[in-house]
Amino acid sequence: MNCKKVLLSAIGFLMISGTVNASTTLPLKGSIVKASDPRIVYTGRISFASPDAPTFSYPGTQIIARFEGTSLKMIAKPMSGYFMAQIDQAEPFKVSFNAPKDSVVTLATALADGTHTVRLMYAVEGLDYKPVFKGFVLDTGRQLAEPPILPQRKIEFIGNSITCGYGNESIEKSDPFEYETENHYYTYAAETARNLNAQHWVVARSGIGVYRNYDGPKTGNADCMPAQYEYTLFNNKCEKWDFSRFTPDVVCINLGTNDLSTNNYDVKRLRQAYIDFIQTVRRHYPQAKIVMLVGSMLNGKELDIAKKMLNEVVADYNKQGDKEIYRFDFTPQNGDLFYGASWHPSIWQHQKMAGELTAFLRTLMQWF
Repeated sequence: MNCKKVLLSAIGFLMISGTVNASTTLPLKGSIVKASDPRIVYTGRISFASPDAPTFSYPGTQIIARFEGTSLKMIAKPMSGYFMAQIDQAEPFKVSFNAPKDSVVTLATALADGTHTVRLMYAVEGLDYKPVFKGFVLDTGRQLAEPPILPQRKIEFIGNSITCGYGNESIEKSDPFEYETENHYYTYAAETARNLNAQHWVVARSGIGVYRNYDGPKTGNADCMPAQYEYTLFNNKCEKWDFSRFTPDVVCINLGTNDLSTNNYDVKRLRQAYIDFIQTVRRHYPQAKIVMLVGSMLNGKELDIAKKMLNEVVADYNKQGDKEIYRFDFTPQNGDLFYGASWHPSIWQHQKMAGELTAFLRTLMQWF
């Protein structure tokens, strides 16, 4: 990928559309807050190469701010995809930036005049959408308040389509993948973090594996998670991720389903890939606990292979002196809580998974 071309393309977009001039609702009335305002809090792997137009790839990325007044609008690049929004403690709702020209969405009106909190979470995978957040519009004369304080507890989730939330808003296993039915907000990862009052940062992509992506060759794929993990944006090597920006207390790795999903895998290669990837994660996070997860889509022979292999890998690390690597298995899904699209976990299955993982991490981390 030509990084110079990517940067020039981003600059060109800003020059053409301006800071807010891509909206069909112009002229905007109110106080415009740029995305670079220091009172906006961000979580997740975000590129700030253009400070007023931060971009991101992974679901679960969050934008949080406190604002004064009675209304709030959000500005983003048209066709940025779906966000979940929450104002104060009200029920969260989905926000769509899927019209080719619309770049402004109203998040709240007729609020009680005062200080409010907005929380935005990117709900889908951003590889196709290439989302760009560009700021807020407040009531005229109003401004952002002091930034909110994030939870001190920190979790990183590394995963595949299960962690992304693929198809979890569908209830038909025969449904194909659609961004409309993917919602990370309702995944086991996001719900576990809320249960534990923890930040959660996500590095996940549908179809990805440790050594072999979905239905890949037996020898493996070059663009698996270990290759993607070092960079800020998925499938984009223009910007190395700065691991000092986030240091988790615990890392949950939920991979392997795609490696074993079609009968063309090499267990020895997979085992070595896990060993190498754990070394990478440990190098970046020397003090973190690392939890190797299995589930909930594997079953039968492949489930047995995954469990046995990871049990052995973790036991070997423990014997070599790294006692902070652990194992956890989700209960395999059986359809009693419905299936999402393409046999993926439904929202209700994710809730069950969150309950199981919450209990495990609460004890492991002593987060009572």
